[in-house]
Amino acid sequence: MWNKDESKGKGKKIKGQVKDQVGEVIGNPDLEAEGESERIEDTVQESFGRTRRKAEEFLERVDDEVDKAEKKE
Repeated sequence: MWNKDESKGKGKKIKGQVKDQVGEVIGNPDLEAEGESERIEDTVQESFGRTRRKAEEFLERVDDEVDKAEKKE
């Protein structure tokens, strides 16, 4: 399941893509650059969230394995 960083990053990334495309269509380089910048920033946020989620999932699996090992003893 996605965490808040992944969700926010994905939503903002889409917003940045829209700004980029609108700026390109209407010939507004400032809006286009703003959209590109937001898209990059939000891709980083989304990636951070994904990495964080995967680390949490890994730690949960490790904890489960430790619990299993302790029960065998």
